Amino acid sequence: MSIDRKTVKKIAGLARIEVSEAEEDHLALELSKMLNFIEQLAEVNTDGVEPLTSVSALGMRTRPDVVNDGSIAVQVLTNAPEATSDYFTVPKVVE
Repeated sequence: MSIDRKTVKKIAGLARIEVSEAEEDHLALELSKMLNFIEQLAEVNTDGVEPLTSVSALGMRTRPDVVNDGSIAVQVLTNAPEATSDYFTVPKVVE
């Protein structure tokens, strides 16, 4: 497929980019090469081939979803300015 200067101007307008007249011929050639490559890809037989989401068949590594307290409550509370019986103590902000 061949792209002409008129098509390059239209694409540039749609993309809202400024293309000088000197660049139009070069861009027409480059766009034509891209479309020719895409046409080549369309000729490949892909019957029976499933689409890939990734080139490697790795699953997501996950850890067991177990609820626990983290066993570090004492260490966390040492950072608090005030603590009362395993809880943070904060000033009252709503009356």
